[in-house]
Amino acid sequence: MFYYFDPMYLIFAIPAFLISIFAQIKVQAAFSKYSKMRSFSGLTGAEVAKSILWANGIYDVKVEYVPGLLTDHYDPRFKVLRLSSGVFDSNSIAAIGVAAHEAGHAIQHYERYPWLSLRSAMVPVVNIGSNLAFPLILIGLLFRNGDIFINLGILLFCLAVLFTLITLPVEVNASKRAIQALKLAGVVMPSEEEGVKKVLRAAAMTYVAAVAVAILQLLYYLSLVQRRRDD
Repeated sequence: MFYYFDPMYLIFAIPAFLISIFAQIKVQAAFSKYSKMRSFSGLTGAEVAKSILWANGIYDVKVEYVPGLLTDHYDPRFKVLRLSSGVFDSNSIAAIGVAAHEAGHAIQHYERYPWLSLRSAMVPVVNIGSNLAFPLILIGLLFRNGDIFINLGILLFCLAVLFTLITLPVEVNASKRAIQALKLAGVVMPSEEEGVKKVLRAAAMTYVAAVAVAILQLLYYLSLVQRRRDD
């Protein structure tokens, strides 16, 4: 079978790769540094998450352990806050920051934060659309009258890009809630607050990188379409 490699792809793929790697290095470096610093409170990530939830009147969210590194997340479908091994039973500055951030998502869900609600509603469509986008564009490029497939594929991928954009305010807001909750609960000392913020800012970089990568991919798809029209 003959395979065609598009050199133009590298123009978009290389910056996307470098942005992703940079974001991963930043978050891993910050987490590694502050994972070695014990918090003054001595509370574990799981204990911090529970205390924040209870302080906000949330008693129906479970806090569970999940395997992996930085696999922490809040699942609104089952009201479960899952913390990784480096967070669940750790009392480091990094652990309490990550745990508080995930608790922030649970608070968003409890308060029906509109951006989180919109993101959650988009998940099924985006999951399908992101998988179908490129095949549809490819089918459209293979046929002379395939514009309808191309346009549909680009529309679906635009929804995926929109999803990454909507994710940004959700994550930033969760981090703000985390800092406020930790300060109100007296869990972090003033000297520890900057460390928590650095961990959360580094984590936010991964979402900024996701936006940049999605936009670069969309631009590549648009370049394919433009070259088809120029031929």
